[in-house]
Amino acid sequence: MKMNKKRAAVTISMPKDMAEEYDKLAKRLAKNRSVLFREMFLAYKKECLGREFRELQKYGVDLAQKRGLFTESEVEKLVFEGR
Repeated sequence: MKMNKKRAAVTISMPKDMAEEYDKLAKRLAKNRSVLFREMFLAYKKECLGREFRELQKYGVDLAQKRGLFTESEVEKLVFEGR
């Protein structure tokens, strides 16, 4: 297996009971600590980006409604008229 030399070691600390639960979870899922952490981080990142996207969508909907825009074509016309 080819080793990726673009990795950085990261040290984290957590309460002892949480670390024990973390190890049990990794063992139950047949993953090592690093793989489990990477997967958890990517899942958290995806959730954060999804939440941010939904907030931006809500902002856009609210703004469009305040301006009296109710269709996609009305929004597109406003977006592209200044270009």
